[in-house]
Amino acid sequence: MILKTVVLNLIDLASALTPSPAPTGPDTSGLANFLRGFFAPLFLVVVSVVALFFLFTREITRFVQFLILAVGIGVIFYVPNIIEVTAKAIAGALGIK
Repeated sequence: MILKTVVLNLIDLASALTPSPAPTGPDTSGLANFLRGFFAPLFLVVVSVVALFFLFTREITRFVQFLILAVGIGVIFYVPNIIEVTAKAIAGALGIK
């Protein structure tokens, strides 16, 4: 009985000391935030330059079209989790779980 208790305690101790395996893939937990932080200011600069070009050439219709498109793309850049929420909504509408 004592020998059995000692052996079980040694097995528990040995299992607690074995290291867990290291993750095999790269850590991408902050990738979305990094990309959003990198491309969002660049996006704003490009939108500003193109909008000024349309305003100076007095192409108001193309300016409004560009502004609508820029706001749509800007929502993707600045709203967190918009892609996941949209994908889940589309899947739910199609009946996919």
